[in-house]
Amino acid sequence: MDQEKQKPKIYSAEFRESSVKLAIGSNQPIAQTAKDLGVNPNTLHTWINKYSQPKEPNKVVRTDEHLYEELKRLKKEIVLLTEERDLLKKAAAYFAKEQR
Repeated sequence: MDQEKQKPKIYSAEFRESSVKLAIGSNQPIAQTAKDLGVNPNTLHTWINKYSQPKEPNKVVRTDEHLYEELKRLKKEIVLLTEERDLLKKAAAYFAKEQR
């Protein structure tokens, strides 16, 4: 077996945190971000869960900045989904016309 597959890679806390910010802030799938970073997608999901959890388990911390970032991400997602929906509508209309 290959030696690299046997040894788990160790990533710095800074790399993990910046990877989480990139994955959350990006409008591409998390799996694609993980691939671009050379990280296993499951590992990136684990980091996202870890770094987006409040530091104190009994206290929910949601800052305005966190909410602003989530709002930005959701707006990007809405734009993408609207474009995809419109494209599918056009394709459906085209194929419906072709069948007549």
